[in-house]
Amino acid sequence: MSSLPAGWYKDPADTSTQRYWDGEGWLGQAIPADATPPDGPPAVEPEPPAPAPAAPAQAVSPAPQPYAAPPAYGPPPGQTPPVYGPPPGQTPPAYGPPPGQTPPAYGPPPGWGPQPPPPPGWQPPPGMPPPPGWPGPPGPQPQPGQPVPPGQPAWAGQPPHAYLYPVPQAMPHGLPLAGLGRRLTARLIDIVAVLLLNIVVNGWFIYQYWQEFYPIVQEQMRQMEAGNDALVAAPASSRMQTLSIAIVLVATLLWLLYEAPSTANRGQTLGKRAMGIKVVPIESTAPLGFGRAFARWARLGMWTLFWWCGVGLVIQFLASLSPVFDTRLRQGWPDKAAATVVVAVPHGAPPTVPPAPGGNTPGGPQ
Repeated sequence: MSSLPAGWYKDPADTSTQRYWDGEGWLGQAIPADATPPDGPPAVEPEPPAPAPAAPAQAVSPAPQPYAAPPAYGPPPGQTPPVYGPPPGQTPPAYGPPPGQTPPAYGPPPGWGPQPPPPPGWQPPPGMPPPPGWPGPPGPQPQPGQPVPPGQPAWAGQPPHAYLYPVPQAMPHGLPLAGLGRRLTARLIDIVAVLLLNIVVNGWFIYQYWQEFYPIVQEQMRQMEAGNDALVAAPASSRMQTLSIAIVLVATLLWLLYEAPSTANRGQTLGKRAMGIKVVPIESTAPLGFGRAFARWARLGMWTLFWWCGVGLVIQFLASLSPVFDTRLRQGWPDKAAATVVVAVPHGAPPTVPPAPGGNTPGGPQ
């Protein structure tokens, strides 16, 4: 609490005025500093009454509008409606072809149904086939599949649906597809090369197997010479079974090591290089890589493990014939698995040919 006694003092906030101090706070309104203050504190001004709360606004519904009758459609009263048609004294136009012209015949297009005979002496234009049912050019007509004689158009002897132009052969990356004969010869060369590797690497296992198998053969021949009809075959020993498994595994591994790395890097084995053919990807001329080369080899080489039951030889034979059934790209099962094609490489061409210009993709223009 302040020690200043109650009285009139200059207002600290505005020294040009004075206010009454009651010992605890300022009271009343300020008066000029040079005015004579009243005795005692100033009169307390009554507080203004609090405003009454406003009543909530009520929604005022719009006044109902008088019903308006719909407009009357038609001419104004007393007027005659207009007559639609040609002006008075004029004849309406006649719908149809002009006088002296035949109206068009509505029906199926020309060539449908029976055709009228051609006019006498009619001949088809040079290089164009006659309409269906009309005779061709004079002279003997070649049968389908026979060569066209000189002087006859290319469509002579062809059925109505045959192509007038030959279908272009696929040229992956600008190179022709390898012929089936060259591919078969390359495969035979590779088989001989793998066989020679087996003689060198797998020869010891084959010799040991023959040492176990030869006594069984001798026993069978001795029984046949003795006139024994009920031949009893000696069971194969466990060593023979182990040797047969080792021989098949080594043969499969040699085939893999011979074909997959060379196909992955250069696209050519010894047989393919000798025959001038090469394995390339469909999408580019980059090397295959070992993954795709292994996938291509596995469709044929992995079935060597099933030679013991005969299934492997049958599937390998069918896989070797599979390019015959693809007349477009000559892809066999191994090529379809790795998305590759076998092309003929010209003599002296680099191992990787440059990409061909647009339009020489395997499936035609993209």
